[in-house]
Amino acid sequence: MTEDFEEQPKQQFDIARYMDIVRRRHMYFLVPLFLGWLLVWGASWVLPARYLSSTLILVEQPTMPKNYVVPNVDDDLQTRLVSISQQILSRTRLLLIIDKLHLYSDKGRHFTPDEEVTMMRKDIHTDLVHDPTTGAITAFTVAYSAPNPNLAQQVTKELTSLFIGENQKEIEKQSEDTTNFISDRLADARTNLAEQEAKVREFEGAHEGELPSQQTSNLQILSGLQAQMLSEQDALNTAKQQRVYYQSLIEQYRTLHVAPQASGASPTGVSALDEQLVKLKSQLADLSARYTDQYPAVQNLKGEIAKTEKMRDQEIADLKVRANAAKQSGAANSANDLSDAVQSAPLLQLEGQLRANQTEISNREQAIAGLNAKINNYQARLNAEPASEQQLADLTRGYEQSKANYDDLLKKESESSMATSMEQMQQGERFTMLDAPTLPLKPDFPNRLKFCAAGFGFGIALGGVVVGGLEFLDGRLHSDKEITDLLPVAVIAEIPEVVSSRDEKRNRRRIFLGWAMAGLVFACILVGSAFSFLHA
Repeated sequence: MTEDFEEQPKQQFDIARYMDIVRRRHMYFLVPLFLGWLLVWGASWVLPARYLSSTLILVEQPTMPKNYVVPNVDDDLQTRLVSISQQILSRTRLLLIIDKLHLYSDKGRHFTPDEEVTMMRKDIHTDLVHDPTTGAITAFTVAYSAPNPNLAQQVTKELTSLFIGENQKEIEKQSEDTTNFISDRLADARTNLAEQEAKVREFEGAHEGELPSQQTSNLQILSGLQAQMLSEQDALNTAKQQRVYYQSLIEQYRTLHVAPQASGASPTGVSALDEQLVKLKSQLADLSARYTDQYPAVQNLKGEIAKTEKMRDQEIADLKVRANAAKQSGAANSANDLSDAVQSAPLLQLEGQLRANQTEISNREQAIAGLNAKINNYQARLNAEPASEQQLADLTRGYEQSKANYDDLLKKESESSMATSMEQMQQGERFTMLDAPTLPLKPDFPNRLKFCAAGFGFGIALGGVVVGGLEFLDGRLHSDKEITDLLPVAVIAEIPEVVSSRDEKRNRRRIFLGWAMAGLVFACILVGSAFSFLHA
């Protein structure tokens, strides 16, 4: 499908048309411009003045190096400032300042406490100052706006004192809370550690001798007891052999002395002792062939040989004495009594030695029984050591953990106490007022120079709206182009406009008045701007 119409050419910027609008509507633009500027600029002289007093508070770092005293407060200064600001801007704090300095009482009407608090919060301004290199907060400003410069300065002083005081209280409170918290945890850790120590002591007391640390001593003692056991058993065997020997001697002695008395022959014991010596020396030779001289049975046998020889010598001596006594007295009965006494003395000695030997055997057997009991006890201890070691390891592990936790908390408590002392001495991070709150000499609001510029912009916008509205509502044709655009055919010829001298004078007068009006308006604006600048 072909198009039945030609594409319309794009409209271009018609400067002639806009110049014609300026020529016809310049008064409608200049008058709203001047009135809009005058309205806004005049308002700057009508609005009540507000004076702003401010001060700079420096955030000083701790004077003590951190490697000596570690602070125990939050390092996030911005969060702490938010918390302090909320406390200072609380309703109670602000009402105290309002009542003290009688703020918002000259407004011409009575405000409720909530309204006063709301207005004061709007009048308080705080700004943070950051380090451009690190971004850390190095200072912040506190400002207050009031209709009276002295009042603004007084309120700023109160706010500054509150910020400095509340910061110190907040830091000390945080530091003390941290120290108290660590102290409470330390007390709990101390109690837990004491309980663990009591459990370990109770276990060690209940398993005395079964602890892993006593294993070496138990083995040494057990080895010693076993050596003593062997020695006692050897001694017991030797004693039993001696008992058999003593019993055989007594039987032989009684046989030798009883038989002669029964046959009526004179008793003698020397021959029996000689036979006994022969037997003992034969046994000694047999044992010496198998054992050394230090063997207990060999030593005991040598002792018995020595005793028998001594008895033989004693017997011979007794016989000599008896013979001499018989010759001197010549009495047969006395000789027989003496012979009986001499013959019974060795028997009594052998019986005494047998009783001593039996006592020794009894003592040896008791000693062996005691050693067996001790050996069984120490073997039971060694058998119980693995289980005791596992239980003790569990208890020791809990104790070591409690001890490590206690030592760590003890160190932290010491550091935290030192940090708290530092904060109480105001040696930590603190706020310092660099300059006293300023006494404003000129109002901060309204800024008349800014109002002048804003009024100029508002006047231009107002003039443009008025001119645009008039052009939109005006249905007349003001140029040849507008007429030709309405005609359906092309214009063949034009009749030139005939202008009289009166019309020319009127046009010149209109142009002159327009330029004069524009000059007057801009002159007024410049004068007003200069006046605002001088009185700013």
